[in-house]
Amino acid sequence: MTFSHTSREVAKQQMLHQHLRARGIADERVLAAMALVPREQFVPENEAQRAYADEALAIDCGQTISQPYMVALMTQTLELLGHERVLEIGTGSGYQTAILAELGAEVYSLERHAHLSEQAGVRLRTLGYTNVHLRVGDGSLGWPEAAPFERIILTAAARHCPPALWQQLAENGLLIGPFGPTDQQILTIIRKIDGRAELQPSIGCRFVPLVAD
Repeated sequence: MTFSHTSREVAKQQMLHQHLRARGIADERVLAAMALVPREQFVPENEAQRAYADEALAIDCGQTISQPYMVALMTQTLELLGHERVLEIGTGSGYQTAILAELGAEVYSLERHAHLSEQAGVRLRTLGYTNVHLRVGDGSLGWPEAAPFERIILTAAARHCPPALWQQLAENGLLIGPFGPTDQQILTIIRKIDGRAELQPSIGCRFVPLVAD
């Protein structure tokens, strides 16, 4: 069944107003980015009609594209002003990457699965993003030659923040990720203040695990 322009716009508006605004997403820049990026281009073709539903969807390599609310919440929490250098761990479909790029950040995104990174690169280039750098590799090691990063976002679960990522976070920078055991994590905000970690737990969540070498 074809996902018509009208159906897409209705689904998008429902996402914006019912799934995002009504649940506390108030950053207008984040909402504008979520409205602009065509989420249906980042999901499998047979799932296009569910692209704007508030649910995670399966993609290749046993991974998922996070539900819109989680993408919006994590992005809002990053407090992006438009000039930050951002490290993303877990490119996946490239959807979160596109949202970050839309907000004007310089985005460095690492993905463990070469197939996913290649697919995401095609999508992002097709949409015209030039402020995105992709690499295949172990996300727990970060991207040291591009550090420091004002913001780091993990879209895969780890029991604790990988030490290399903490080292690559700039002073006064902010890192967000799902930390905890495999079956349930807590979305946690970590700020680097005078070289120390200030932790702020957010909500319970469940992400696919971070794959390290």
